[in-house]
Amino acid sequence: MTETAIYGSTLPNAENYRDKWKAMRLGFRKKCPSCGEGELFTGYVKCVDSCSSCGEEMHHQRADDFPAYLCIFIVGHTLIPLFVALYALTDINMWVQMAFFLPFTVLATLWLLPRVKGAVIALQWALKMHGFGGHGDEEIEI
Repeated sequence: MTETAIYGSTLPNAENYRDKWKAMRLGFRKKCPSCGEGELFTGYVKCVDSCSSCGEEMHHQRADDFPAYLCIFIVGHTLIPLFVALYALTDINMWVQMAFFLPFTVLATLWLLPRVKGAVIALQWALKMHGFGGHGDEEIEI
């Protein structure tokens, strides 16, 4: 068994190492983190059971509410400072600003949600969480 030092820890079986950043980029593009060719979703945010291209099983994923929390965090921390700055620097009526920012917030969130969910699923795959590594959660000893 080979061991490789990566970020201060050793990884047994370095040939089975999965690059987290590459997987997350593929997941953000809504592609399979294993092969990069198959689609990750069958609908808006409904994950496929397995990749149509390489056969990697994806039904293990447990993204749950985390992508929604990340979307709220990203969109909120991007748009709220813009809203406050526009309100402080101009005399535009608040209702006019809301007419612009509310639809933009909804559209940004709807665009971002499947991409963030894809990145979260890909991170779980890369870290071999929730059965992606060929074992169940109950078999892991910490």
